[in-house]
Amino acid sequence: MSAILRLDDVHTDIGQYHVLHGISFDVPEGGVFVLLGRNGAGKTTTLRTIMGLWRARRGAVIFRHRDITALRTPDIARLGIAYVPENMGIFGGLTVEENMRLATSTGAFDRTRLDRTLALFPAMEKFWTTQAYALSGGQKQMLAISRAIIERRDLILIDEPTKGLAPAIIRNMIDAFREIARETTILLVEQNFLFARSLGSGVAVIDDGRIVHTGAMADLAADEALQTRLLSLSLAAHQ
Repeated sequence: MSAILRLDDVHTDIGQYHVLHGISFDVPEGGVFVLLGRNGAGKTTTLRTIMGLWRARRGAVIFRHRDITALRTPDIARLGIAYVPENMGIFGGLTVEENMRLATSTGAFDRTRLDRTLALFPAMEKFWTTQAYALSGGQKQMLAISRAIIERRDLILIDEPTKGLAPAIIRNMIDAFREIARETTILLVEQNFLFARSLGSGVAVIDDGRIVHTGAMADLAADEALQTRLLSLSLAAHQ
């Protein structure tokens, strides 16, 4: 399977700190690829480097055979990459509708895509005219993801989408992500291992700014000793 995204020996500094130490992995086109790691391992830095929010000091970020390492974030987004950050990035003073219009290239909705998005996240239609600050945590996350899919994207980077969410909302999110992944590749950073295992086809594990494992999610999920060595816990504990 061809790679839609490739990171090749990527080094990223934040101030005086050298955070990424030669990150290399491929994200196959189609489905969900998961980036796992302990807190502070460099997962968010990796996503922000892909989006050009932080600059790689060395190495290359390749999207569809094009080197995007030096591009500005708006230019990267125009290539068909969306980013849902951990803080969700929504505008609290704007309504659900206004937030979603801002995520379109023209300010106008494609009716078919809008209907599909609202079918995945019905709460968005219910709270269409509600200001985003008044939404619950789960509803804000739904809005953030809705913004990312309101136009056709080739790749979506999503950082910790289940953080702080109730189990029932997480189960609904699994169904929504499976549907989204039918047409869009997802690079997912996630600490909820049940969620990650349910969705992921491939996985890379990062530790201290270095990739220490890549492979099939099914193989990692079946090997408790490997889970413990790489992540200091077992996925079985999160069933």
